[in-house]
Amino acid sequence: MAGTISRIRLENFMCHSSLDIELGQHVNFITGQNGSGKSAILTALCIAFGCRAKNTQRAATLKDFIKTGCSDAAIAVDINNQGEDAFKPDIYGNLIKLERRITKSSSSTILKDQHGRKVAHRKDDLNEIVEHFNIDVENPCVIMSQDKSREFLHSGNDKDKFKFFFKATLLQRLKELLETIRDQVHKADSDVQELEKSIKPVMRELDELREKIKNMEHIEEIAHDIDNLKKKLAWSWVYEVDQQIEEQTVKLQKLKGRAPACQERIDRNTVVIDKLKKELIEKEENLRSLVGKTREENNMKKSMENNIAEAVKREIELEAEHERGAHMLQRKNGRLNQLQAQLRDFQMQHMQSTQAEASQMEKDMQNIQQQIDHLHSNVTRLREDENEFTAELSGIVKSINDISKEIAENDRRTKQIKSDIADLQRQQSNTVTAFGGQRVLKLLESIETNHKKFESPPIGPIGAHLQLASESWSVAVDSACGGLLDAFIVTCCKDLHVLRECASKVNFNNLRIIVYDFTRPRLIIPDGSLPTTEHPTVLSVIQSENHTVLNVLVDQGHAERQVLVKDYEVGKSLAFDDRMRNIKEVYTSDGDKIFSRRAVQTFYPPTSKKGRPNRLCSSLGEKIAELKNEAEGIQRTIVEKNGQKSKLVKDQCDLEQKIADSKRKREPEEHRLEKKILELDDAKRAFAEINRYAAVDNSELEEDIKKEKNIIVESEQLLQKIKVKLAAASREVNDRREAYKTFMDSVNETGHRASANDELELIKRKLDAAEQEKAHYEGLMTTKVLPAIKMAEAEYADLQQLRQDNFKKASTICPESDMEALNNVAGSTPEQLSATLNRLKQRFDQESRRHAESIDDLRALHDKKEQKILSNSCMQVLG
Repeated sequence: MAGTISRIRLENFMCHSSLDIELGQHVNFITGQNGSGKSAILTALCIAFGCRAKNTQRAATLKDFIKTGCSDAAIAVDINNQGEDAFKPDIYGNLIKLERRITKSSSSTILKDQHGRKVAHRKDDLNEIVEHFNIDVENPCVIMSQDKSREFLHSGNDKDKFKFFFKATLLQRLKELLETIRDQVHKADSDVQELEKSIKPVMRELDELREKIKNMEHIEEIAHDIDNLKKKLAWSWVYEVDQQIEEQTVKLQKLKGRAPACQERIDRNTVVIDKLKKELIEKEENLRSLVGKTREENNMKKSMENNIAEAVKREIELEAEHERGAHMLQRKNGRLNQLQAQLRDFQMQHMQSTQAEASQMEKDMQNIQQQIDHLHSNVTRLREDENEFTAELSGIVKSINDISKEIAENDRRTKQIKSDIADLQRQQSNTVTAFGGQRVLKLLESIETNHKKFESPPIGPIGAHLQLASESWSVAVDSACGGLLDAFIVTCCKDLHVLRECASKVNFNNLRIIVYDFTRPRLIIPDGSLPTTEHPTVLSVIQSENHTVLNVLVDQGHAERQVLVKDYEVGKSLAFDDRMRNIKEVYTSDGDKIFSRRAVQTFYPPTSKKGRPNRLCSSLGEKIAELKNEAEGIQRTIVEKNGQKSKLVKDQCDLEQKIADSKRKREPEEHRLEKKILELDDAKRAFAEINRYAAVDNSELEEDIKKEKNIIVESEQLLQKIKVKLAAASREVNDRREAYKTFMDSVNETGHRASANDELELIKRKLDAAEQEKAHYEGLMTTKVLPAIKMAEAEYADLQQLRQDNFKKASTICPESDMEALNNVAGSTPEQLSATLNRLKQRFDQESRRHAESIDDLRALHDKKEQKILSNSCMQVLG
């Protein structure tokens, strides 16, 4: 049954340390000795259901119920919630668990469902359950404590017992409530009478306002009619344009119907023109063939005439050649006779010996040869001395060039060191200059000037926000990050454009800008994505207070996959090992870059200048002192090398003078040597000539006679061949002349060329007529039909645009669906509606001038007075 108690649990309550009682569904009896805690159970029920401590007559406050020596007490009551009278069974279920906990300073009540889940904790929720199940623990008829039962039993007269009954049955509370209500009703009647007297003037004012409102309602009707007419007028313009569009559509269709007729005539003439052009081409081809045939005949005629001329020319040439051969044969016979006569004369002469002259010439040649040998020895000695001086000079020049290059390299290195020292000094005063020099300072000033234009202040340069865990990795980290250290970070594209403008103003071109979300938290890299090695990565040796900088180095530079090693050998074994995963690149402490892509193994030396300090280095003072010492040492080396160079230059001048002296001595000797060699050659030729003449005999003349005889025989044979060719040429001339005569007789020059020309002219006239007719209809199409269609289409487009504009304006006033409620605008033109609207506006102005206040003001005043009356009435009632 709903509302019955099934279980009671007490902890540290009065005399009970821990008590748990399960009750039956009907009547339950609790027995025990005096002081065993029977009344404590009844008191616990009263406290659980909200009774105050004083009303139990067992304690003054709730904390007095806590067992001595304990800090808190607890009461738990389980209430059955089954059947028709169940309280919110969808929330509590079949059982309501009530828990009351008491401490030294406070108390709390918790209501739970059958599963022990907390549902409520307020006193009102408990009172709602108590009222629902009619559990009034303060009523002695419900719970009668020992004190109340003793009071009831010891009361002596019937009057006191009736008072007890009157109170227990709540009749006394009901009587008091009725008396209170009677007093409130009498007071409310008097308040209503006073209120009616006070609101009579206001009611008269309300009646007057109602009369004015009633008299002015017709003005509101006029205003309503004006609004409706405005809507109708706005849409009437749209509907009028729709009618014009329909008329223009019909007109455009008629105009477009004219175009096919003209086009049909144009197409028909086009077909005729194409046909006539084909015929014209054929006739022209025929005519050209006739002309070509005539041209071929003329060419044949010219060719035959040329052949005859060539044959005649060849005949004349052969005749001339025959004549020349006869004259030559005659000359050769005369020459043969002359040679035979000379041979006979030569044999009769006697040659005398010239031995004495030959002997003298041999002595002269021996003398010249001795002089040549002496001169050649002098020239060879001088040339060897000159070569020796030249070789020594070449070595000195090479040494001078080497020293000059070394001095130039030292000068360049000194300038570079001075520049590095200046950079380090600037970096020492402001570390930002290491990542862009003076330009980055100007850029930062420009960013500060334009800071209001940025959504968030840019971060950069990135290198200025980094610190190293160890100085030993500064070169490796600089080589790995490279240009990223000079980059700036912005949070959006707008800031990117603003930063680009700032960089352009300070001439900082090619500035790298990275767009990244500043609100993104620090990236957490899983262990599976890190390199499988104990060597540090770039990400592990850098530090930054800004997590966005570290995120960018991970996303853009893969800092978590760039491994750092001490030397090349370790880096090579690490980079080229296929078992090592998640390694992008390996960098040595000297800045060497090593990586492997598939089967390609690559090594890059550091790209920074040799000796240049790293930008991430923090020990700048030591580096500056080191560079200054290096510069002083280089300067001492330059002074020493300049001294060596001066000595070598002096030696060079001495050797050049020696070479010049040797050359001046050698050249005259060489001239004399060449002259003697020429004299020796002339003497040898003269001696040989003498010996040749001494050995001459008559064999040469005999040989010449034999050659002349052979030439005469060949000339006679050639002359015979020329006679045969001459006879053949004469026959060829006669044959060609006969063929030319036969060809000229067979040529018919009249042909059909005249009739072909007439047909060609006729086709041309027909073609001109067809083209003129086509041009006529094309001109008609171009000048009349198409312009009219184009104009009509333009007007149609204008109407469409006008309709769209009017529709847009009308839609802003009211939707088109409202026109159905206004009986549309059929039968009314915009002019008629505009005239009606003007008349209503005039009438509205006249009526409005008759009344100073508007109907809205009167209604607002009426509502205000009504609200005032109601508020005064409520205040009177509440008072």
